[in-house]
Amino acid sequence: MPAVMRAAAAAERAGVPAVAIGGGGFEPMGRAIAKSLGISHVPIVSYPGVILADDSATFRTKMRYEVAPAVVDALVAESPGTGEVATAPEEPEREHSTRAVVFSGELDAVQDHFEEQGWTDGLPIVPPTLERVDAFLARTRRDPNEVLGSLAPEQREATVWNVAVNGVLAGCTPEHMPVLLGIVECLVDPVFRVADAGSTPGWEPLVVLSGPVVERLGFNSGTGVMRVGRRANTAVGRFVRLYLRNLAGLRTPPDHTDQGAIATSFNVVLAENDDAVRDAGWSSFREDRGFAAADSVVTVQSCVTISAPIYSAGEDAAGHLHALTVGMRDAMGPWSYTGMEFGAWHPLLVVGPSIARALAGYGIDKTAIRAHLAEHARITVAELERCAWAVGSTGFRVDELVRRGELDQRYAGTDPQRTVPMCTRADDIGIVLAGNPSRNQSRGYVQNHVQGAPVSRRIEEEP
Repeated sequence: MPAVMRAAAAAERAGVPAVAIGGGGFEPMGRAIAKSLGISHVPIVSYPGVILADDSATFRTKMRYEVAPAVVDALVAESPGTGEVATAPEEPEREHSTRAVVFSGELDAVQDHFEEQGWTDGLPIVPPTLERVDAFLARTRRDPNEVLGSLAPEQREATVWNVAVNGVLAGCTPEHMPVLLGIVECLVDPVFRVADAGSTPGWEPLVVLSGPVVERLGFNSGTGVMRVGRRANTAVGRFVRLYLRNLAGLRTPPDHTDQGAIATSFNVVLAENDDAVRDAGWSSFREDRGFAAADSVVTVQSCVTISAPIYSAGEDAAGHLHALTVGMRDAMGPWSYTGMEFGAWHPLLVVGPSIARALAGYGIDKTAIRAHLAEHARITVAELERCAWAVGSTGFRVDELVRRGELDQRYAGTDPQRTVPMCTRADDIGIVLAGNPSRNQSRGYVQNHVQGAPVSRRIEEEP
């Protein structure tokens, strides 16, 4: 739906009246995007059903007898669609919102009120009293009213103040405030494309924390690193989902602005283990992202799927590299076509400390791992094109991308059963060291092409 509404906005700017056509159930999301694009008047016509779940005959019948007449009626009426659209709860006026007390009562009453207003993620919240919010603000010299950016689709402004409020809600501590500010600066960066965080693949932001702040604030980077349990990892991870709900406006039904079809829950923070980095003699994730070793850096990227645990062993590097390749290949699967179609693909491999140490002993570094994955994680062209067609990219053709110069000669050929690399650029593969130091396990996290591309910020800690 975001692409449809952007196309409608372009037509309207060119003076051509537009009607947006979307799948059934997408109108609330379309309305929110239309408002952010300044085209709230554009009618939206919903296809009755799921286009790609209908056969060709059914599709043609619905288009002829239901969709086409509705498009004509909408153009003639010059009014937005007739479907019932859910609206966001009323909010305090901006000029009164920073220190306004929106509700007073006992704890249970506060919980109920916030749930009724749609300001929670379904879990109990910590009431954001003025005293608690002020404790967060004391951890930064930035003006509480400073605007960090805006978040689509509902185009609310991200401010230092509402970062603190949502940090309290999520159960963070005041010491986390500099990390939260860094996260939000990543979310509002246009490269991240936060408007797509409610798209149907149901991807979830993944926060990667690297640097001295990990140990200083008590983030877990060892055993159970991605499990809820450590307050720092869990509460900061939860903050991201709350912030997307409360500021970007990405809500699940009945509002339906978040269209994640079979979506995932929030990720806890992935913290890098600096001891493991030093032990292997490798560069840290923050250094790979262009920062100094002394910096503390937060990176936010999308995660559309997670691999099975990857266990590796062997008498040489080959056994480990093979296992890592198979695990990443199976996780990326035919969805890797999106990286080829959109020209962006940033899978993330979390390597266990014992595996990093073993590979380093065989003379293997991160560059060698990336090169091996990029060459040996392969898939047939037929699988890629079949997946693309089912998603709706019916024009995706590997040979056409080669012809246009968007894919190199490694992808050339005519046999649909030929295998091609899943990762077009080795340098785009991220590697983080974390996990149980006493086990031979790694795990892969698959990123969603241009949606949620990795964005990093140095954490500005205040005394």
